[in-house]
Amino acid sequence: MNPGLIPLVVSLLWTQAPAPAATPAAAQGAAAKPSQVPGIAPLPGQPNVWVSNVPPVPDALRRRMEQYLESRTAALSDASDDGKQLLITTRFADTNQLHVVEMPMGARTQITFAKEPINRAVFQPGDANVVYYLQDKGGGEFFQVFKLDRRTGRSELLTDGKSRHEALRVSSDGRWLAYAGTGRNGKDTDVYVASTSEPTKARRLTELEGTYSPQEFSADGSKLLVQRFRAADDSDLFVVDVASGERRQLTPSEGKGSVDGATFTKDGQGVYLVTDRYSDFSELYLLDTRTAPTAQPPASLTKSVRWSVTDLALSPDGRKLAVAFNEDGYTTVSLLDTRTRALSALTTLPKGVGGGLKFPRKRSDVLALSLGSARSPMDVWTVDLKSRKPTRWTRSEVGGLDTEAFVEPTLVRYPSTDGVQVPALLYVPRNTGGKKVPVVVSFHGGPEGQSRPMFSNFTQFIAGELGMAVLVPNVRGSDGYGKAYRAMDDGVKREQSLKDIGATLDFIASRPELDATRVGVSGGSYGGYMTLASVAFYPDRFKAAVDVVGISSLPSFLQNTQAYRRDLRRAEYGDERIPEVRRVQERISPLGSVDKIRAALFVQQGANDPRVPQSEAEQIVQAVRQRSPDVWYMLATDEGHGFQKKPTRDYAQMTTMMFFEKHLGPPQAPAPK
Repeated sequence: MNPGLIPLVVSLLWTQAPAPAATPAAAQGAAAKPSQVPGIAPLPGQPNVWVSNVPPVPDALRRRMEQYLESRTAALSDASDDGKQLLITTRFADTNQLHVVEMPMGARTQITFAKEPINRAVFQPGDANVVYYLQDKGGGEFFQVFKLDRRTGRSELLTDGKSRHEALRVSSDGRWLAYAGTGRNGKDTDVYVASTSEPTKARRLTELEGTYSPQEFSADGSKLLVQRFRAADDSDLFVVDVASGERRQLTPSEGKGSVDGATFTKDGQGVYLVTDRYSDFSELYLLDTRTAPTAQPPASLTKSVRWSVTDLALSPDGRKLAVAFNEDGYTTVSLLDTRTRALSALTTLPKGVGGGLKFPRKRSDVLALSLGSARSPMDVWTVDLKSRKPTRWTRSEVGGLDTEAFVEPTLVRYPSTDGVQVPALLYVPRNTGGKKVPVVVSFHGGPEGQSRPMFSNFTQFIAGELGMAVLVPNVRGSDGYGKAYRAMDDGVKREQSLKDIGATLDFIASRPELDATRVGVSGGSYGGYMTLASVAFYPDRFKAAVDVVGISSLPSFLQNTQAYRRDLRRAEYGDERIPEVRRVQERISPLGSVDKIRAALFVQQGANDPRVPQSEAEQIVQAVRQRSPDVWYMLATDEGHGFQKKPTRDYAQMTTMMFFEKHLGPPQAPAPK
């Protein structure tokens, strides 16, 4: 189960990283500048956006982009007990808010009206008029838990208002609320449990060093599955008694393995676990909660599918387990008969990318999920499991544009060093007119992320309006292709992963329709690091780069990211306190090679970013400006790790398109025959 999958869609190309090195702009006082970059000033009409060297957006470009900027998505948060109401997140004003849909293609009734986005929520079992949700301020990711009473329209704060909270869960019997929080010391993440009758009186179910997160209650609410993270790809799973706090470990203490999903069997004596502990891909297993963990691999229930399981949901009667797979980037869904263990695919679903599988708590004949594609935004669907007929509940708009005119990507692979084959999605304009077209390379964040064929107005505008190709690589270290591939950039091995940038450029040069002399690059978070690394270590082969909330120095990023996530990031990037590791990190940090950068550079940052601090952006801007003054810089003072508010996101996208159009230029005339 991956509750983080769907909200990331709205953030476009920005994904992963944190911040105490720079004081959030909101805390600096009205008179103080939020930035140390010379010449920075607030944007007229948008005082939350500060810019330096960014030219005004031409009206002609603004008009061309208007319809693309009006695209939106709809993502499933929960289903009512009877399945007659679906709780979704979508945007009709400036931010994602909660809505309820009561019939297929029915009206989206908005139930929250906050200035800050809301992307995660659950119904109270037994009373769909009560909704629990998470919300932060200014993109700082210090989420608080709220309880909304739909009868009054009022929300009540349930948590302390200052600590970070996540992983909101409610027991199916409606008695218990659980979530993770950093309230004890700001560094460790504990599991909290509260009675839904007194939700402000939460108690800690764990008080341990590290990061613990609730996963799922048993059907009777007496037990809770709890995950302990050692790294993004290394976890333990425990079963904890809700009343006493007694816990038993279900996964072996020895060795390394992920916990990518877990849910109790109906009787609570077993647990369906998704892990890559016993295989290169994440597979589904059934564990007995009454026996001690063993290093001996249990029998895989999904061995027939070579791809990773990404999501699962158990029907209320316990007889069907819905299982989602990531098959080369696309989502497929199958049903596992829990008695016979037979697996059958739901072949009636449209081809695309989805997740968030949910059964209504009192219905086993219908499955709800979110699903979208490269040419269609994420929407909410249900499937009648008797007829296998899918039903679309929402149809998200794309500004009135014809989705059939959008570009469908081609899945390609090309060789890199060490025998690596890099998977990538290639979007080529429909009508190139025989001309070689410029290329924008777009790197995902993570690094344990994956670029999948999902709708992006960024990509479709570049291909459809600018006449440029977009190449989206999944370089080594990406998720979705097995744990061996994902681990190929861990620690000091990241230096070898930078060779995939060169392999990407070689692939571009090998394609007759692509112009290898006019290549741009963009990315967010770790993708921002890859963007900066591209222009620092391959300086003569890129013309322009857009870095969004990216890492410019691995050591300073690790030192300054928020305490609650520092150790988890050290497991991925290496520990900067170890001298030999730090030497490699410094060697592959773009900040140390700014003298090599030749490409035009545009840096975008959120001032309240708890992952990649503002200082990462400002140190690269100021360093590059010492030799190339015309570096564009944009800082949003009420945003964090990416831009979730429409006016800010619109401006970021418009200036990005203006930047690429300026530096990559119009398509060349065809060569004479």
